[in-house]
Formats: sequence, C-alpha cells, structure tokens
Amino acid sequence: MTPTPPSSDLGDDARSLLEAVTAISSDLDLTSVLTRIIEAATALTGARYGALGVLSSDGDLAEFITTGIDERTRALIGDLPRGRGILGVIIEDPSGLRLADLSAHPASVGFPPDHPPMKTFLGMPLRIRGTVFGNLYLTEKAGSGPFTEADERLVEELARTAGYVISNARSFAVSERRRQWLEASAELAELLQPPVDLDAVLPQIVSTARQVSRARAVALLSSLDPEHDSISLAPDATADADRITDMMSAARAAVEPGSSAAVVTTGADGVPLVVVPLRSHLAPVAALVAVAEPGSSLLDVQERDLFAGFADQLALSLDRTQALADRQELALISDRERIARDLHDIVIQRLFATGLQLQGIAAMNGGSAIAERLDKSVADLDDTIKAIRGTIFELQDRRGDSLRAAIRKLVKEYVPVLGFTPVVRTSGPVDTAVPPEIGSQLVAVLREAVSNVARHALADAAEVDVVVAGDRLELRVTDDGVGLPDEMIESGLRNARRRAADLGGTLELSRVGERGTLLVWRVPLQ
Repeated sequence: MTPTPPSSDLGDDARSLLEAVTAISSDLDLTSVLTRIIEAATALTGARYGALGVLSSDGDLAEFITTGIDERTRALIGDLPRGRGILGVIIEDPSGLRLADLSAHPASVGFPPDHPPMKTFLGMPLRIRGTVFGNLYLTEKAGSGPFTEADERLVEELARTAGYVISNARSFAVSERRRQWLEASAELAELLQPPVDLDAVLPQIVSTARQVSRARAVALLSSLDPEHDSISLAPDATADADRITDMMSAARAAVEPGSSAAVVTTGADGVPLVVVPLRSHLAPVAALVAVAEPGSSLLDVQERDLFAGFADQLALSLDRTQALADRQELALISDRERIARDLHDIVIQRLFATGLQLQGIAAMNGGSAIAERLDKSVADLDDTIKAIRGTIFELQDRRGDSLRAAIRKLVKEYVPVLGFTPVVRTSGPVDTAVPPEIGSQLVAVLREAVSNVARHALADAAEVDVVVAGDRLELRVTDDGVGLPDEMIESGLRNARRRAADLGGTLELSRVGERGTLLVWRVPLQ
C-alpha cells in the first residue's frame, strides 16, 4: 500500500481542500458545522461572501446562514431570501451553477435595497445520501475575476465531503435530543413516587417538557370539556398566557383518543400546536400540547416522535401512580370494613348482652338504690352502643358527602374554639332517609347551635344527637354551660326557628338542671 503523502507534498488546491475538510470535521454541533462549511468554501475560492441555504420539507429555504455580511447590513437588508431568483434555479435543478455576471441570467430578480453589490456567482448543492440538504452560494471572487472551473471542482469535492459531515452532525444531534428526552422521562419516575400531590407535580412536569422541547409553552389538558377542564400550563417568560390558554380550545378539538401526535394551526397568526393524546387508562389526563414557534424543530417528525414518547411515558407513570393509590385506598376500605364488622358482631353484641344482664339484676332488686344505679349503667351502655353504631356507619361510608360525615366534620371544626371535643351520636337511617334539602337545613342549624355553645355557654362538655325515627328528624344539642339568660335576644336562633317553621317543624330551648342548655330542632321528613 502506498503511504499517504504529507500535506507539504500536495498541490496548493489539494492542501487547501484537505485543510477545509479537516476544519469542517472538527465539530459535531450542526450549526457550527454549517458555519465552518461556508467559511471553508469562501477560503478555498477567495469569495468575499458566502451563504448556505437549508431546505425545508416543502422545498423552500428554512434556514439561511451567511458569512461576509456584518450584522448592521443584514439588519438593513431585512427578511432572509425565500429561494427565488438565482437561488431558486439551484433549488429546482440541484447542480452546480457558475456565473460571471449574476444580473445577466434570465432568472435574476435583482437585490433588495441596502444589499451589497454582487456580480460573480458560484452555487453548489449539498447532498446527504442522495437527498439535497441545502445549497452553497458564493459571490464576489477576490480580484474581481469570475470563479474558475477549478473553483467549481474544489467546492464540489468540499460539498461531497460536507454531506457526510452534516449527516454525522445530524445523527449526533438526534442522539443528544434522545438523551435529553430520556433524562426528562426518568425524572417522571422520581416526581411520581407515591404519595403524590398531582396539583403540585403536574406543573413541574409540564415545565420540564417545555424546557426540553424549547416550545413557547406546554400544557397538560385534564379533559376535553372546556367547561370542566383544568390545565397545567408552563409558558416561557415572553409568552402571552391568556393568548396561549385560548389556543387550548383548538387543541381539544384536535384530540382523537388513541391517535398519534399531530400539528394543528390556530388563529389568524398561524401559531402551530403539537397535540399528543395521552394513552392513559386510569389517570385523569387527556392530552399534552406544545405551542411551537413557526419553523421550530418541534415540528420535525423526529422531534415530534420524541415529544410523543415523553407523553406516552407520562401517561404510563400517571397510570401507575393512580393504580398504587387505588390499591392503597382498597386496602384501607378493607381494613375499615373489617373493623366495622368486628365492632358490630363482637363489641355491640357483648355490650347488649351485658345490658340485658344488668336489667335482670335491677328487676330482682325492685326500686332500691342499686336498681337505680343499674338502670343508669344500662342507659350508659345504650349510649355507648349508639356511639359505636355511628362509628360503624362512618367507617362504612365511602362517600365524602354523606350527612353523617358532614355533621362530624362540622363539629370537628369547632374543637379548637370549644377547647373540647363534643360527643356526636347519630341514630337511624340518617344518610338514606333525610332528603338533601332537609339535610342542608339541619347542618345550618347545627352550625348555629355549636357556634352559640362556643361563644356564650362557657361549657366544658357538649353532646350532639341526630335521630331519625319514623317520619321525624330530630337534632338535640346539649351543653353544661351557664344556661339560658333571663333576657335573650335571638338573632341566629331566629333563623333556626324559621328554618324549622318552613319545614313544618319546631325549635325548643330549655334548661338542663341548674346549668346547661338543651336545643331541640324537630322537623317531619315527609
């Protein structure tokens, strides 16, 4: 094998080409590679100006990178070329084009104001695996002479090598993007470790998705109904949050469950949205939406696939989190059912049997003091059984809006103000026999009664009894406080009386012994 000669043994053109190839191969960042290609081409040919136009999927110029023109001049020129005139000739016929005078070509359309004068021209397509990636444009060869055939051959060889370099840079860019999305997906497992507060976690997730996708905003739709939808939104610092929220209606209309990622154009300004329906079976989520800039890489098929892969991983993680939460809730319900069953079958039955024995002993002792004490003990056991039955109902209640639960929740609210925990007892089919409209009235009256105990009674203990017997609902609130004043001005109690009267019932206030007050609110259930 013949050894490769050192660069000092090569001709000037070959040495310049080798140096240019070495320069463009020394970086893997795509933007840097494209800039190096232009700089290498201008150095090879002695061109004053160079440009590289990257083609979009529809054949227009999606990106235009220049060298030789300062920022001030570029700003004065205005919008970048769109691929018309001489530039369009190479786009339509991707082959080399060398001109001694640009203006003499039939396709020439001239230059915009403030554009520097350009006469000589050399254009060459850049191909990647046979597909045109873009075009290289060179103008104004040094010395005012035309570009030569040797210049064209050098640029053609540079373009051929540049195709491989660009391909490697694009592959590296894709692998780097995959790594970034994989890291974002891995964060999901950490954020969604149970127990999870979705209201706190979902904003973090969409914020991560926005940063990785480089979108103007990313939103997570929890449903497709605009009246009942809640949105987790992460806009960037320059985005109009109200405008972006308005875009979500178009995103909802585009969601088809089970479909893949789609690009939707919204409004007169043509803002593109990338909409990905979430394949979730348990979690309350519908779609992941990204608001992209026109021409954003997020609109490319590969980038959309990565975004859709993140959405699939999000749906899977949310389903797993919901499944774990459901399993924990099921275990809790099973434990509550077991405890309620044991209380009913064992504790209540034993207390009932003990009460019967005490009643038998009291009957044998006639009207003695022992019999009275035994009767009192039986009454206490009866109260205990009622309290346990109330606890059983509460354990078995799987709804969060039952009347029993509302009564106990209301009383617990006043515990810090009262300084003690009132005894709460419920008897009868409170949750099934009391209509919702009567139940809401009862809760309002109970709030007024407990509030009065807290503000005026100076009590050390209180009891709340709610009884459903036959067609009657009765609320009894008892305290051991200072009792009723001799002259009482009713305000809230007047409302409680009116509530009872409107339902065909009554409200009664009375003393309990020397101290204490009893409030009885009684209404029919029919």
